[in-house]
Amino acid sequence: MVLADLDKRAELTVWPSNGPARTAQAREFSSLREALVAAAESIQADDVQPWIITEDGDILSPRWIRANADPHRLQ
Repeated sequence: MVLADLDKRAELTVWPSNGPARTAQAREFSSLREALVAAAESIQADDVQPWIITEDGDILSPRWIRANADPHRLQ
């Protein structure tokens, strides 16, 4: 992944940590940067598992998001 990927579209899906999978919420963002900020905020607010699929098809796991998504650095 390169810096330019932060400006490409992405989809964030937030799964509950304990609950039926059918309650997952998906949302499209105009940039990966926005999706990462929303994922970081959802982690802080709830006990959830956010997954991001980038425009290029990369899948970012909850562990990757937790390690790399600093909302202050991304904005």
